[in-house]
Amino acid sequence: LPSSGVHSNGFSLVRRLIPMDRVRLSQYLPDLGKTLGEALLTPTRIYVKPILALLEAAQVHSIAHITGGGFYENIPRSFSSGLTARIEKKSLKIPPIFQLLMAWGSIAEREMFNTFNMGVGMTVTLPANQVDRAVASLGAHGVEAYPIGELTMGEEGVILC
Repeated sequence: LPSSGVHSNGFSLVRRLIPMDRVRLSQYLPDLGKTLGEALLTPTRIYVKPILALLEAAQVHSIAHITGGGFYENIPRSFSSGLTARIEKKSLKIPPIFQLLMAWGSIAEREMFNTFNMGVGMTVTLPANQVDRAVASLGAHGVEAYPIGELTMGEEGVILC
């Protein structure tokens, strides 16, 4: 499920990454379509109603809220040991705010995915034959969900591929 932006995680790092000698919070940034301050303070998306509907519509195995700790800490907590989450990077819709932060701070991609949600506010694990049903249910509740990967047998963790 897409995030609405940075949410409330990683702001200590965000403050260090912003080049305050070149950009102001009140400055309109065309890449963002709004001021930097507006982009950073976009309210956190609340997923309760869409998730409750999803639980009625599809066979959900687990849910992970992508908060501090990003992909590498949050996603593995939602499934059993002996499984690996293989996330297809090309499937991700990474918002421009994360691309700017990464460029401003020369932050390695792994660190970005370990700190921020990178545009994914929540993940839902379910059988492959339930994906279309889940996407439709979430879409009916205003959430443009999309598949980002799969679970495979292997060492517990996340692999970005």
